[in-house]
Amino acid sequence: MTFLRALLRAAASCRAAFPAWVLAACLLSAAALVPTTASAQAAPTAPAQPLPSVDVGSIGGQPVSMPLQVLALMTGITLLPAALLGLTAFTRIIIVLGLLRQALGTGQTPSNQVLLALALFLTAMVMMPVFNEAWANGIAPYLDDSMDFRAAWAATSEPFRGFMLAQVRETDLMTFAGLSQTGPYATPQDVPFGVLAASFLTSELKTAFEIAFLIFIPFVIIDLVVASVLMSMGMMMLSPMLISAPFKILLFVLVDGWVLVVGSLAASFNPA
Repeated sequence: MTFLRALLRAAASCRAAFPAWVLAACLLSAAALVPTTASAQAAPTAPAQPLPSVDVGSIGGQPVSMPLQVLALMTGITLLPAALLGLTAFTRIIIVLGLLRQALGTGQTPSNQVLLALALFLTAMVMMPVFNEAWANGIAPYLDDSMDFRAAWAATSEPFRGFMLAQVRETDLMTFAGLSQTGPYATPQDVPFGVLAASFLTSELKTAFEIAFLIFIPFVIIDLVVASVLMSMGMMMLSPMLISAPFKILLFVLVDGWVLVVGSLAASFNPA
């Protein structure tokens, strides 16, 4: 059994522990790096079992050459961070967490690495049904050679389209449809992917700032109360932020703020 077949079986057994897009990226990169020809000095004792071909497209009815396939696969892997930012729940989560840290007035605590880790794990939890559906409908059949690349791409992107359409505001969608001069649309499937992605990003930004505004209100009230008390005591040279920071942290801890914020963020996404 070849190395690639063993890797595919291991990935199929581990798909419940990792997101589908991570497994797909690792499998595609491993398949591109597996050597396809034996060494020139090897003795021709027994015919080796050929490795499965990985075709990412065709031009003029002919399969794309292996160097172009490797180039396409490596380019796709480098675009994974952009897909994570623009096609998943990561944008809303990281913006809310960043503004929450600013509302607390704790500077760089928690650090950027901690916020990114929390946002990534929360994004994986929210997007897990979408990843599983994309794996079952498109990625797994393509790896089993039961579906060509074009059909697998359409089947894989359909769950993400459904997720983004559930979060998009109609006004944002109509705005970008007018800018691209492609609307109106009869069905959701008629919406171009570029228009949908741009509308999804603007909708996520608006939703994230709305949630952050509601989070800011109690902390602003604490700052106003502390500033009024200090001014009434004639302590105008003392920074109100220095005095209000412990009270804001105490309030946030007493109400179990992290659980409330994370739970509210996870529940704020509409089901596809």
